Amino acid sequence: MKLYRALDIKFGEVISLVGGGGKTTLMFALARELALSGQSVITTTTTKILEPSSSETPCLLLDTDEEQMVKELLRNVDKYRHVTLASEKLSSGQVNGVSPHLVARLAALNQASYIIVEADGAARRPLKAPNLTEPVIPGDTTLVIPVVGIDAVGCRLAEENVFRSEIVSKLLGLPLGEIITTEVIASLITRSRGIIKGSPIKARIIPFVNKMDLDKGLAKGRDLASKILAMRHPQIEQV
Repeated sequence: MKLYRALDIKFGEVISLVGGGGKTTLMFALARELALSGQSVITTTTTKILEPSSSETPCLLLDTDEEQMVKELLRNVDKYRHVTLASEKLSSGQVNGVSPHLVARLAALNQASYIIVEADGAARRPLKAPNLTEPVIPGDTTLVIPVVGIDAVGCRLAEENVFRSEIVSKLLGLPLGEIITTEVIASLITRSRGIIKGSPIKARIIPFVNKMDLDKGLAKGRDLASKILAMRHPQIEQV
């Protein structure tokens, strides 16, 4: 099944990806599917991502001037179908993102069928908790996808495994060094100050469990999905 069908992506959606490692890969995989289906897609970030390759996006537009960026987008979106927006290249090999205000403006322009935003950073860890300024989810978001790596299950709660592990410890009352279980991840996803912090109240939330190809990944993933659904979060109907 295609990702966009599994996630029940609706025309005109603004999609925000938050949580652990794998968000950028998911963003471009989803954009590729949607573009191949004949639709136009904007991908961007409100934080930072690695500069995308030509295989990830056919068109990368960089400009610190948002007015100029919008003009360039209008000139290129029909030609390429998939356009990625960022403000500037950084010495780290990353690109800096755009403002949530610009995302709202792009959504109002109706020039692309879908907008996909990476709204969180996790330093390539499979699990994270947001600090006071994270995630940066645009208010126009209609679908929030919290991403977690199933490889976090069985690891110890420590910074090498979990980004902002001390925040996770305080939020869940779990001592540093404790083993991460599916119950821990389910709680971290569904807590209002956890991975989905700042999600618009009317947005759908569909958790995405990544790295299912690992040993016993399917069994662990199904267990995690059942734990998440058992929490009965009002915005989460599927995993």
